[in-house]
Amino acid sequence: MGTGAADGSRGARRWLPWLGLCFWAAGAAAARGADGSEILPDSIPSAPGTLPHFIEEPEDAYIIKSNPIALRCKARPAMQIFFKCNGEWVHQNEHVSEESLDESSGLKVREVFINVTRQQVEDFHGPEDYWCQCVAWSHLGTSKSRKASVRIAYLRKNFEQDPQGREVPIEGMIVLHCRPPEGVPAAEVEWLKNEEPIDSEQDENIDTRADHNLIIRQARLSDSGNYTCMAANIVAKRRSLSATVVVYVNGGWSSWTEWSACNVRCGRGWQKRSRTCTNPAPLNGGAFCEGMSVQKITCTALCPVDGSWEVWSEWSVCSPECEHLRIRECTAPPPRNGGKFCEGLSQESENCTDGLCILDKKPLHEIKPQRWSRRGIENASDIALYSGLGAAVVAVAVLVIGVTLYRRSHSDYGVDVIDSSALTGNSLLLNPAMQPDLTVSRTYSGPICLQDPLDKELMTESSLFNPLSDIKVKVQSSFMVSLGVSERAEYHGKNHSGTFPHGNNRGFSTIHPRNKTPYVQNLSSLPTRTELRTTGVFGHLGGRLVMPNTGVSLLIPHGAIPEENSWEIYMSINQGEPSLQSDGSEVLLSPEVTCGPPDMLVTTPFALTIPHCADVSSEHWNIHLKKRTQQGKWEEVMSVEDESTSCYCLLDPFACHVLLDSFGTYALTGEPITDCAVKQLKVAVFGCMSCNSLDYNLRVYCVDNTPCAFQEVVSDERHQGGQLLEEPKLLHFKGNTFSLQISVLDIPPFLWRIKPFTACQEVPFSRVWSSNRQPLHCAFSLERYTPTTTQLSCKICIRQLKGHEQILQVQTSILESERETITFFAQEDSTFPAQTGPKAFKIPYSIRQRICATFDTPNAKGKDWQMLAQKNSINRNLSYFATQSSPSAVILNLWEARHQQDGDLDSLACALEEIGRTHTKLSNITEAQIDDADFNYSRQNGL
Repeated sequence: MGTGAADGSRGARRWLPWLGLCFWAAGAAAARGADGSEILPDSIPSAPGTLPHFIEEPEDAYIIKSNPIALRCKARPAMQIFFKCNGEWVHQNEHVSEESLDESSGLKVREVFINVTRQQVEDFHGPEDYWCQCVAWSHLGTSKSRKASVRIAYLRKNFEQDPQGREVPIEGMIVLHCRPPEGVPAAEVEWLKNEEPIDSEQDENIDTRADHNLIIRQARLSDSGNYTCMAANIVAKRRSLSATVVVYVNGGWSSWTEWSACNVRCGRGWQKRSRTCTNPAPLNGGAFCEGMSVQKITCTALCPVDGSWEVWSEWSVCSPECEHLRIRECTAPPPRNGGKFCEGLSQESENCTDGLCILDKKPLHEIKPQRWSRRGIENASDIALYSGLGAAVVAVAVLVIGVTLYRRSHSDYGVDVIDSSALTGNSLLLNPAMQPDLTVSRTYSGPICLQDPLDKELMTESSLFNPLSDIKVKVQSSFMVSLGVSERAEYHGKNHSGTFPHGNNRGFSTIHPRNKTPYVQNLSSLPTRTELRTTGVFGHLGGRLVMPNTGVSLLIPHGAIPEENSWEIYMSINQGEPSLQSDGSEVLLSPEVTCGPPDMLVTTPFALTIPHCADVSSEHWNIHLKKRTQQGKWEEVMSVEDESTSCYCLLDPFACHVLLDSFGTYALTGEPITDCAVKQLKVAVFGCMSCNSLDYNLRVYCVDNTPCAFQEVVSDERHQGGQLLEEPKLLHFKGNTFSLQISVLDIPPFLWRIKPFTACQEVPFSRVWSSNRQPLHCAFSLERYTPTTTQLSCKICIRQLKGHEQILQVQTSILESERETITFFAQEDSTFPAQTGPKAFKIPYSIRQRICATFDTPNAKGKDWQMLAQKNSINRNLSYFATQSSPSAVILNLWEARHQQDGDLDSLACALEEIGRTHTKLSNITEAQIDDADFNYSRQNGL
């Protein structure tokens, strides 16, 4: 039973209790079960004394690997202690017992040990964990200890959730999630930053108590680093994958510097101001500042003008002093802006009696007194006669001038104006076949712009402020000046028959400026313009096809055309009536661009760049890409915001870059979602190169803000001798149904006057909003008072009622020799319409191959083509690139299309450096290195 039972040196006082225990043991043996296990009673016969008190109870334990664990139990006074596990008594032979005496109380203390093995725990199958408890006996009775559970300890290898890397802005919140592996006992979690433990007690900004997660409330630059989640229990330690946290700083603009001085001392120049992206500077891949770092505005430095004499006046009447005078003024031109005054005399005098004098004057040479007396009387009578005749001539001249001025001031209201309906309000039109537009509102809601009070008497509700008719009229009084229509120039290479459809080259009859017969022509009857087109031959190396000065281009990637094949590819812009007719509120936002041949197949998508006039800075447009079918109908290809794998549209502020795999005719349309949708218009003012009469005409154009639309205006003006008077400006025209108003302001008084009814003109909203056919223009007729006026200074105000406004400052010379020239387009855009081979691309082919090989390979950390797209501001419809054989190559093709003007390789290099996959500075590569790299690659690949 135990060591205490075998001790024969105990006193006689202990014999009786042990005798009772022996009887109990004998009864227990008789009650032993059939399976041989012992069945011990829950208590023994009571005996005098106290109940056992446990000094030490068994504790919960974990079995590590295959090592058994020991359960300990200690009680006083205790005659015997046995373990009971899972409801069954543990065999007495498995107990190790020790007995001692408590000196303070004199009571017997007994301590018992048992071992529990891994096999025992694994063999147990019950509703709860393996457990054991102690039962102690004394003279008074029994006591039971607490139950101690025994479990097998373990820790899995794999984390249920590893922390993921983050890129967060400074002062943003960082949350790293960690779910440790399953284990018994549950693993404790510790966070490491760059292999150093994180103590959240010392940093109030860090919290690691929330369900094993790491929370950084406000990110600091010092929080960038590699974070690791460490899990441990009594069995082992486990490390998670490291998560890289990058705290970045987005760049901010500094304040603008002061405007610089005008760069020229005389004439038109420019001044600029700048700012830097240093407030703060971008850090750790933060976004660079958006917008321009340099702003330029035009300035005009007044040039000094030296004075010049007018012609001498007529001699005055002979004075009593026998002299007459003549004068001249320094007004041709007068000195201004610090110019020199005229040199010489402003008046001259001389004797008017051929050396003789009358009255009391002495003769200038000796003559007899009698003869002088007679001649003096004759000369006096002649002078009186001449004076009378001179006064009569002056009176007649004044009368003639008065009558002429009176008739001229009233001629503008007479029959010189062919379009009389503009004055009388009658419904008679110049073209009887045209029906009046009954849908146009006849109410004028803007301010009265006419300067002459007499104009108010001639205003009618029906026609005074109506927009200019689509009929262009040539009138004798120059009230409206025809702009004419002329054939546009074409940019093309070799023209092979059958390559693409040709338009009919139809000549237009010109209006001779000296033809006195009124000439009226309806624009709808004019023949349409031919297509603007260009062509080039491309092979396996690819290339770029550009329509000069139109913003339209086509990029054929390297390898899109199979080897040993070459195609003649063409591109054209429809300049006549658009075949795409708008339905409902839909607006045509771009030119109709055709590329072909249509039966050509490419292995890699090509990039087509089409300019548009929509303001895409806000979410107010629903823009669609449409394609014309062979039957002439237009079908929608996709919405710009859609997710599609057939094509890809990337909308920039002024152009749309489309990735396509089939040629055809494409155009962009827009459906305004709200009244805040904005269509960008380009406004410009033109005038004549020279003026041989007192009349001078200003022509104001409002066209869609696309280069090809403005080029059409420039071509027309160039053919008829027009001159751009001020740099064009952008007007934001809202879809709020309010009309457009064009006014001439600040006409110099006493030098110029504007003819009646032309000071202010209004164009209805519908014509401006859906004007896709002909450039919208208004003509203003001015008149000089004298031919000596050679300078014109005024303002043209173009504004939308309850909308945006632009002011064009006109300051020009009427004389062609003194006129300053304003450039229409940059010259480099029209040098080479077609470029083939490596020279057509900004990225050298060898470097392009290395980029594709790097980013097309999947990477566990996410540094693949998706990150390349993100760093190049391509954040949507990534499923399109996923379907390509080389997503990185298509992304680089899109980059080439977007950066064909600037070729900003430095921005691409910065994007690659941010990803951390390359540190090559592409912008430092010289042209010679590019040529050598491309040549070596071509030679190695047999190209």
